[in-house]
Amino acid sequence: MKLYEKFGKGKCVFSFEVFPPKKSTAPDVIYAAADGLKEFSPAFISVTYGAGGTGVGNVTCKIASHIKKELGIDSAAHLTCVSSTKAEVDEILADLKANGIDNILALRGDISPERPPKNDFHYASELIEYIRSKDDSFGISAGCYPECHPECDSLDQDIDNLKRKVDAGAQHLMSQLFFDNDSFYRFLEKSRAKGIDVPVEAGIMPVVNKNQIERMVSLCGASLPHKFTKMMARFESNPEALREAGIAYAIDQIIDLISNGVDGIHLYTMNNLYVAGKISSTVNGLL
Repeated sequence: MKLYEKFGKGKCVFSFEVFPPKKSTAPDVIYAAADGLKEFSPAFISVTYGAGGTGVGNVTCKIASHIKKELGIDSAAHLTCVSSTKAEVDEILADLKANGIDNILALRGDISPERPPKNDFHYASELIEYIRSKDDSFGISAGCYPECHPECDSLDQDIDNLKRKVDAGAQHLMSQLFFDNDSFYRFLEKSRAKGIDVPVEAGIMPVVNKNQIERMVSLCGASLPHKFTKMMARFESNPEALREAGIAYAIDQIIDLISNGVDGIHLYTMNNLYVAGKISSTVNGLL
């Protein structure tokens, strides 16, 4: 089933993201995490293409296939393009097709000084247009930044770029993480005013540890409201307390978003079944 078809039925769609393990981590970890998430009946689970934009061969496809075929849950495979040629994308598309993966989250990917970008694709909109030209049967999702992409001059300019993704064929959007719901609401209002009418899921990342959050914020540019920084300062020396406070903060965000009629919630699980379970068990009755 295409992801966009899950929206507009009077319910808030709830989904998860998992990521392939590093080479130093046993692959069983990701499968155990995905298997554990089945208990919470997500609408779908997305699988990233690798931390920092690093390609992970066909591992993403294998995990997405496991989620769909073995767990009976729709899945979406992330696909980045900045370090890929058209020939490499063709190979990935064929692999996804052969494994029954219907949905792709099409992204530019992070530019790394250690891996010079290739020149076939410069923007996610170009990747989306290319996928549509090669095989129009895929459901295509795209990313969005509630507080503006770090490389963009303004939110209005970034939303114009987002409209290009939708016009190219993106049918559903997943937002980058944010900690201030008002920022998301402002972004959504501006996006709708620009004619972006596809479903938009709010991306929520629970605090697991301080270093992780600082790294993610540096990559995506999310602002930290006073309530959040106060929580971090209070519990930063107590990892367990910080984790529990972070879970509570994420739950508060989600409840407010659902109350305001958001299309969906996409939970960045960081492969942490405990955190995902605590949040899911609390909010499932509200969806």
